[in-house]
Amino acid sequence: MNVLAVPVSLDHQTVDGLLDGVASVDTERTLFDARHLRWVDPSGMVALLAAGSVARDRQGTLPRLELPESPDVLGYLSRMGFFRGACGVFEFEDRVPRRASGSSDVLLEITPIEGNADVHSVVDRVQSGAGAVLASKLRYPSTAIVQFSVILSEVCQNIVEHAESSGWVAAQAYNWTRRLGRYVVVISVMDLGRGFRGSLADGHSARYGDRWGDTTALEAAFLHGLTRFPDSGRGQGIQQIRRQVQRWNGAITIRSGTARIGQVPEWDDSPPLVDTLAPFPGAQISIILPARVDE
Repeated sequence: MNVLAVPVSLDHQTVDGLLDGVASVDTERTLFDARHLRWVDPSGMVALLAAGSVARDRQGTLPRLELPESPDVLGYLSRMGFFRGACGVFEFEDRVPRRASGSSDVLLEITPIEGNADVHSVVDRVQSGAGAVLASKLRYPSTAIVQFSVILSEVCQNIVEHAESSGWVAAQAYNWTRRLGRYVVVISVMDLGRGFRGSLADGHSARYGDRWGDTTALEAAFLHGLTRFPDSGRGQGIQQIRRQVQRWNGAITIRSGTARIGQVPEWDDSPPLVDTLAPFPGAQISIILPARVDE
């Protein structure tokens, strides 16, 4: 049996290790050992679902998940709807906790995205409850709820239009007291589809020739605004998201295939480009929006 140790802290900074580990497993059944997990954010939870799905599809059986020993982590996973999303992805050795009551800082529980109706549902749910969190925790103006909804809509629509696969989205507000000294909102969207290279290949691979690959495709979309649509103005979602995240001094990273690219603000020490990752299907997007600071 393949045994993968889930990191003690599973967040946007450590998910690459988990995804790389799954990419290298063989056809023998996999055990995900999450007993020592002490901290997890939306990126970590969605990455765990994506990793389990890849192991399941490759091995033809449900991988096993050893649940965290921490009751706080178990309760948080329950509040975020992880166990509901994990049905059909993992087999659990232990009894799954009952659904816990929601937290006021939970902007969006783990939600599957399979079609346009799911995208509309996500936007409606966020618009009805995110305003208070954005105002009280991030000190954003009331008009920010519109831009925030657009960001969520665009990243979810990317799954429907480009990935040609299903995926997940989740969002949560946290107080990063030690890391940043203020509140942030973390948004994670992942799918297991074609990835950026596959989506853009028909329209753009020929011009790049031998240089075409995951890194080139990410740079073309993220930095230069290339899309798979021949019509000018269509498919500019990534550029819109990037500009809005920059206005809010936020961070956005996208992993696709063997590469990860990002827009990194001064408070984040993540590298803007990594091109040595293990091949993993689809695209994984992480967005972090910090609270406003008075000039």
